[in-house]
Amino acid sequence: MTLSLWCVLIAAVLPIATVALAKWTSPGFDNGDPRGWATSTTGWRGRAIAAQQNGFEIFPLFAAAALTVQTLGHASATADALSAAFIALRVAYVACYLANLPTLRSAVWSLGFLAAVALFTLPVWA
Repeated sequence: MTLSLWCVLIAAVLPIATVALAKWTSPGFDNGDPRGWATSTTGWRGRAIAAQQNGFEIFPLFAAAALTVQTLGHASATADALSAAFIALRVAYVACYLANLPTLRSAVWSLGFLAAVALFTLPVWA
């Protein structure tokens, strides 16, 4: 299995790990009403929930890109590098979100988005 496909798995798990930090450290977390808890959460925990939601939003683009490259037979070191860059940028994005660095967060998000787009279009320019 290629690094790009492993990165799809990591990208799928990352949003869950992101919100787990907020849930496990919150004295008020209610597993009986997790969405109610989420809507009332503020501070870094609220930002972790927002980062989780964004992770789920960007996941389909990245997964489609990685699978397209694999399906069309363009798995390569470039595809693996773009996939690894996407994951590294998503981790940096979460860190920026938790640290409340909105401008840097937006810049990192943009780079991650561009990495996913570059991966998706790799069969065209490879």
